Amino acid sequence: MKRSWAGLALLIAVLAVLALLPWLVNNYWLRIATGALMWAGLACSWNILGGYAGYINFGHSAFFGLGAYVTALLMGDPLGLPFFAVVSAGIVVTAIFAVIIGAPTLRLRGAYFAIATWAFAEVLIQFATVVDFTGGIGGLGLPPFLDERFFYFAMFGAAVLTYLLTWALFEHSRFGLKVKALRDHEPAAEAMGINTSLVKLQTFVLSAVTASVFGSVFAYWVTFINPRSVFGGDITDQMVVMVLLGGLGSLWGPAIGGVGLFVVNRLIWMNWGDTAFYIAILGAAIILVVLFLPNGIAGLFARRAAGSATVLDKAVGKLLGSKGGQG
Repeated sequence: MKRSWAGLALLIAVLAVLALLPWLVNNYWLRIATGALMWAGLACSWNILGGYAGYINFGHSAFFGLGAYVTALLMGDPLGLPFFAVVSAGIVVTAIFAVIIGAPTLRLRGAYFAIATWAFAEVLIQFATVVDFTGGIGGLGLPPFLDERFFYFAMFGAAVLTYLLTWALFEHSRFGLKVKALRDHEPAAEAMGINTSLVKLQTFVLSAVTASVFGSVFAYWVTFINPRSVFGGDITDQMVVMVLLGGLGSLWGPAIGGVGLFVVNRLIWMNWGDTAFYIAILGAAIILVVLFLPNGIAGLFARRAAGSATVLDKAVGKLLGSKGGQG
């Protein structure tokens, strides 16, 4: 009980600091904080399907890009629609695409599903590159709006809503139990009367539309997009690594991994410029997670709280024991 109250107090304190952050830092660090919130939210949206449902999606950037392109098309000339109306339109368009793509691909499992979703994202890249209304390889511009606080609070609100929705639906509802049941054993879930096809499609759509919202805010924030900048496979790759590092299928794991890796990325860029060193760090993070933290950083804290030893604890114990024996 005390641990629950302590966790709640910590969460309130973090939210309070985030709410006051625009008045505590300059615009440079505020942009970094905005990016960290975006990646934390994107990692959470990927985790909805990849972590809770167990379907590894290598094409999640497709939905991020759809939100971005719908925003750019509707806010630019000649329509010039207001931002919040455009976000809603992006959600609707993304939901339609998610149903069309999800209905057939969710019949697949494992590598077949991953390849199918990756192919969908690649198709969108090629389509956006060759057609005229998307601007082709030259991309699209949006009307500039130079208010860093607006974009910070837009990302902050989107991230809070995404985590709140995840907490309500996947941690404290019957729907979440159904999703976890099909993840653990789909035939058994079907035998218990769960409509697994419908549950999977609902989860897929929810994962897609949350990514779309972040795509909409991102496009308006940076004021220019092209196919690779919003549909690129490296966007999904980073989401996957962030979730694995933080904790697959956990609520706060994506936030830990998303913020941590993005901050590392920015620190590398600040000190060494745009180098490939960040890719090496991603690779090292994957290796360390597989070897020592199969449940991610969030799993490490959870097992410590439960009083059980983690893989990392056991490895360190063996090392110390062997040294003691040598002494």
